Amino acid sequence: MQHRPKTPAMALARLVLASGRSVDLAELRFSSTYGDLLEGYPCAPVNELRIRGLLRAAARAHPGTPVHLVPPPREYPDQYAGGLGPVEVLPAVACLGTFHSTALDPVHDPVLYRSRLAVLWFQSTPRLPSGCDAESALRDLDWAALARDARALA
Repeated sequence: MQHRPKTPAMALARLVLASGRSVDLAELRFSSTYGDLLEGYPCAPVNELRIRGLLRAAARAHPGTPVHLVPPPREYPDQYAGGLGPVEVLPAVACLGTFHSTALDPVHDPVLYRSRLAVLWFQSTPRLPSGCDAESALRDLDWAALARDARALA
């Protein structure tokens, strides 16, 4: 039987990073990677526009919280290249998660401060990452370098 860390009552899930730090998933938004693609086809310029738009939306939705992009896997099916270059396909689901953990700075009161990070990643299906079973790209986050301490909500 595999041990799974207990998920706190207020979080959607708890992930254990490769560093051993536990982070709580407080919010998760799924969107279709290509759901609003009315014209054209999946290619590098379209993908870069989509990613930049999602990062801007994440920054607006979470002011003061750093936003990190997990570089998405890209597939290059053997298809005809159009005017924008070869076909380049990202996974079907764009995920924006807001994660919290204990404060990074030991001088911060652990009751009053939490570290936070908003993460954008892509996956093939709309599933909740959890425990040690989360994708390796999520588990490999360098929390100490990417997250920021902030006062916890009262």
